[in-house]
Amino acid sequence: MDWRSVVMKIKTSLSILLVLWLGADSLNAQTAPESALLILAKEDNTLLIVNPASLKVTAKLPVGPDPHEVIASPDGTTAYISNYGGGAYNTLSVIDLAAKKALPAIDLGALRGPHGLAFVGGRVWFTAEAAKAIGSYDPVTKRIDWFMGTGQNRTHMIYVSPDLNQIVTTNVSSASVSIIEKIGGGAGTGPSSGDWNETFVPVGRGSEGFDVSPDSKEIWVVNADDGTVSIMDVASKKIIDTLAANVKEANRLKFTPDSKLAFISSLRKPDVTVLDRVTRKEVKHNKSRRGRCRDSYATRRVAHLGGLLS
Repeated sequence: MDWRSVVMKIKTSLSILLVLWLGADSLNAQTAPESALLILAKEDNTLLIVNPASLKVTAKLPVGPDPHEVIASPDGTTAYISNYGGGAYNTLSVIDLAAKKALPAIDLGALRGPHGLAFVGGRVWFTAEAAKAIGSYDPVTKRIDWFMGTGQNRTHMIYVSPDLNQIVTTNVSSASVSIIEKIGGGAGTGPSSGDWNETFVPVGRGSEGFDVSPDSKEIWVVNADDGTVSIMDVASKKIIDTLAANVKEANRLKFTPDSKLAFISSLRKPDVTVLDRVTRKEVKHNKSRRGRCRDSYATRRVAHLGGLLS
């Protein structure tokens, strides 16, 4: 199916976020596909489960107020949603994807304004904008097992390395990226062991979406206010190039799995720009007639469907 059909057929009168849900072998094949789209309808405060082939909604479930990001556990059984509210809320909504029902929300206490999410090492990692902090939640013990202040304004999106030794965040109003690295405690031993060093790297204004290249050598950051992409060398923690993203208010970016291309979407318009990672040149710029691709996972899904460059 052509990616344009997917983007255009999804109703976009609501502001939506998408995440690719893969490998849900534990789910009933008659009621949910092995690959599905999880869509947040922000104005309705609901989560929709959508078959990506037929675009049929297989379930519609209530979530908490102002849902902004959604992430699924690797086994496809549970979804976690950040209830943002610009700092007004302090919960993560939880959905049992197998049973298709809402579970009790996670109370984050003083860690208000949760936004960015990642599921790594058996934990849910989250940013807390209003608290200028990040934290991790252990689904087994059902408790927040670690949190740390960033000292930056609007800590927005988060990446956690598979070995749990590096965390990257974008800080929108500080126009910076935080590189947080574990010292001591051993690899993969969890966030609470050892200590952490934080390095602030200045980038463009409105730094939001970003991705770490699959080879872990570069971090590309989209700056929504400037419409640029800052390219950081991971080893030196320095910006080595700044690119014109060619998308007004660009705010999400995702590399293809082979690391050759970077897909960039816009906050206000349904534009998708594709950059070559090696040449750092634009290879494609598409404007859909409807909708917005707000989330980096949505951008990845568009790339996965394969219609863009054909």
